[in-house]
Amino acid sequence: MTADHQLALWIAHPVLQLGVGAAMLRHKLHRMFPVFFSYIGFQILSFCLLYPMYQWGTYTYAQYFWFYWACAAVDLVLGFMVIHEVFQDVFRQYHTLKDLGSVLFKWAALVMLLVAFVVAASSPSGYEGPIVQAIVTVQRCVRVAQVGLILFLIVFSRYLGSSWQQRSFGISLGLGISAAVELGTLAFHVSGHASEVWVNAITVVADNIAILIWLTYLMLNRPAHAPEASSVASHRWERGLSDLQNPAPADSLIPMFESMVDRAFSRTHADYSSK
Repeated sequence: MTADHQLALWIAHPVLQLGVGAAMLRHKLHRMFPVFFSYIGFQILSFCLLYPMYQWGTYTYAQYFWFYWACAAVDLVLGFMVIHEVFQDVFRQYHTLKDLGSVLFKWAALVMLLVAFVVAASSPSGYEGPIVQAIVTVQRCVRVAQVGLILFLIVFSRYLGSSWQQRSFGISLGLGISAAVELGTLAFHVSGHASEVWVNAITVVADNIAILIWLTYLMLNRPAHAPEASSVASHRWERGLSDLQNPAPADSLIPMFESMVDRAFSRTHADYSSK
């Protein structure tokens, strides 16, 4: 692949993202997915700032290096928040499950921060430095979480009453494809089966495919949730978690037993009256 092809793929990235942002504004989806809208906007802003620095050499390499990794850190935080936003939209009608998911996401974020701190503290003092190593580690954790999100939606969609035509499914599908390709090409590059040039090219192509998926889903009408019968399991989980969160008082069985006794006496009295 020539340098012109790589440049064309790189420039197509923000152009397609502008289309996604315009579609969200047109359909007022920036109110439904504000974090995802911010994620798209920040990536466009990062390109507008990093491209002149890289192409025209307006800054030194050290300045570009640290600015690039600062943008990468913000990007991975927004990427993780997009996962949470999609999760919240899928469980919009299940309040208890949504609260449980929020707690799990907070703990996942804490674990990733602890992993990043350990990596930063234990990394040798090399050229990149411990901060960059920590960012790369957390970035891979977020990519794994994005792949796990789309797998979760594919497996449990019929239990959740969600449809593959929903916009939240399309957002997670684009994230999952981009993350899976990035992790796969990284594995090939580390094992020596792919050069860095091809890894970067394939990753950019996967990112553009993901943006096209987002654009397609955002232009579609959002369907309603699946019929109630297909989400019986979700309602059962919702009721079970609600019972655990708000247990009934210990004396709540007394009225039930009183009602049973009253019905028994009523039936007995009716039998004697008939005789």
